[in-house]
Amino acid sequence: FAYCTARLGQVLRYHRKLWEYVFICQTLWERQAIQPGARGLGFGVGQEPLTAFFAGQDCRITATDMAADAAVEAGWAATDEHASAKAALARPELCPPEVFETHVEFRVCDMNAVPDDLNGYDFCWSACALEHLGSIRHGLDFIERSVQTLKPGGWAVHTTELNLGSNEDTVDHMDTVLFRRRDLEELRTRLEAQGHRAVPIDYQPGLGPIDRYIDLPPYRAEPHLKLALWGYPTTSVGLMVQRGA
Repeated sequence: FAYCTARLGQVLRYHRKLWEYVFICQTLWERQAIQPGARGLGFGVGQEPLTAFFAGQDCRITATDMAADAAVEAGWAATDEHASAKAALARPELCPPEVFETHVEFRVCDMNAVPDDLNGYDFCWSACALEHLGSIRHGLDFIERSVQTLKPGGWAVHTTELNLGSNEDTVDHMDTVLFRRRDLEELRTRLEAQGHRAVPIDYQPGLGPIDRYIDLPPYRAEPHLKLALWGYPTTSVGLMVQRGA
């Protein structure tokens, strides 16, 4: 974890966003998806470091985010969590400018309507973006659609919100939704029925003191691994799907 944190130009801290970055990076690295010449597709990339890191590993990256006017309306632009152009993704410490220029392209993309011409990628990813698509169903449909952007054998890696408090009651049809274990297991069944490989999720929440700490608004800089949203304890969960033939 410390190694990936340093490679991503981050500082070690007890924060779930850092965990998401490391999870995505490590998952793709272990599955040998990060290779010179590999094509990667990022969804809702905001200003995260992953685009520059992958490009710095000689991957060819298509980075996407929502339209600028939609980002302003949703409040993402005001918090610097939206990329309106390629320049916002540059990280010279992770990828030399000349490499970044040739290896990265930026496109506007609605994650609820992914264009058909985004296809043939070796891997794709998103970091806590799909819970903002309007509903649980929209988020699950996006994951299925993201797998279709890959070559056979390619990997989709996503992080999102997991409801730790209930497998029945949750938050749906809002700007942020909370996925239950049953939602993710139903998705896994659907993906495997389509011939894909969905890696089983480890739902163990941990037993250490920081694992038991639930951050309350106004949220702390750290520790921020689990937090309360609308009365539910939540945390980040990682999903790994390999496209079938």
